[in-house]
Amino acid sequence: MAVERVAVVGGGLAGLAAGLALKAAGAHVELFERSRILGGRATSFEIDGVEVDNGQHVFLACCTEFINFAEAVGMSGALHLQDRFDATILSRSGKAGRLRTAALPAPLHLIGSFASYSHLGLSGKLLIARALAAALLGRCDASETFEAWLTRNGQGAQERAAFWDPFFIPALNAPFDRVGAPDAMFVLKTAFLRDAGAARFGFSKVPLAHLAAAAAKQLDAVHTSTAVLAVTPSAVEGRPNVTLSLSKGDEHFDAVVLAVPPRQAERMLGDPSRYGVANLDRYDPYPIIDVHLWHDGGSIGRDFVAALESPLQWIFEKEPGYLCCSFSAADEYLRQPTAELEALAWREVQTFLPALKDAKLVRSAVTRNPEATWLPQIGATRTQQRTNHPAIAIAGSWTETGWPDTMESAVRSGNLAAAALVSRSG
Repeated sequence: MAVERVAVVGGGLAGLAAGLALKAAGAHVELFERSRILGGRATSFEIDGVEVDNGQHVFLACCTEFINFAEAVGMSGALHLQDRFDATILSRSGKAGRLRTAALPAPLHLIGSFASYSHLGLSGKLLIARALAAALLGRCDASETFEAWLTRNGQGAQERAAFWDPFFIPALNAPFDRVGAPDAMFVLKTAFLRDAGAARFGFSKVPLAHLAAAAAKQLDAVHTSTAVLAVTPSAVEGRPNVTLSLSKGDEHFDAVVLAVPPRQAERMLGDPSRYGVANLDRYDPYPIIDVHLWHDGGSIGRDFVAALESPLQWIFEKEPGYLCCSFSAADEYLRQPTAELEALAWREVQTFLPALKDAKLVRSAVTRNPEATWLPQIGATRTQQRTNHPAIAIAGSWTETGWPDTMESAVRSGNLAAAALVSRSG
């Protein structure tokens, strides 16, 4: 079977990565996206004439396939990546702590700054050091939650507030009792314990939709505002084929990649078990809220800071006078009125950044993403990209990539889905 014409359903990073990989393999690729804009959960749009991201998306230096994706579409110059990991963490009292790497091999690279980290006393530092050693040397059960792991390793309120919460709530985007300990250990080991340069922060210097648009230009056709209602296997001249049911009629392709959220994939397939696709009903969505603040106080002098024991865990300076405040695992704030969220974020910003105490808020906006990440329920296995039908593959940052639901996982899933189809085409 030759995969000559392939449909990709979903214009997020997973679908775009799958499309690029299939193009590289020689296929004719057409992408279908139900929204009018590309990028999925990592996109941007205009609010009152200003283009903003639908959230502050961050990658780390260890996100190699996302970085390669940006390079492949000619956008590597749009990415900023720290020379070394360096994070400033602020408390409500005005105390500033700093964690940064030194020129030492992992896991020794953080010892110097951790020893002088002002938000923890000696006993707290020793408790965290023991937990890090346990993570590096030990194993955890797949059914154990991250909350249970922290308790088992003696991490109390002080240790959580000063270290675990600011880094792991944004990384996992869910309450710790809903996250499997293996997922948290993967983040901890990959970002902090195995490679001294892995945890360097990176972000896009241009609106994220530009990255998606650059990728889409390399495909043969892009159909936005086009919903795919169902995917049905068929056969043409004895070889596998798929039919996409669209609102405007049917389209036939040699194969399809479904790069959509789990519940949407379930609806399109009708009976996922027919194709060996499992656990689509075992995922739960978790929200992220971002509050965008424009003020007259100038630059804060840093790209970003963390705010301890605050609903907005991180404050990013997009440009002087424009801050983006990120609320991860934001269930309790999802339905809060926009004006209240904007006022809350501005109060928090002025508390943690006293230089803006007398600044005036010029304008503000809120972006809500109720399905920012999809997390498998504790004990459930993630969905594979390969199905038992040779013309159907699944992609999505929520699928089994070895990574949590991130931009890196999205790109990896698209590459894996494309490889599944290509390998079967011979």
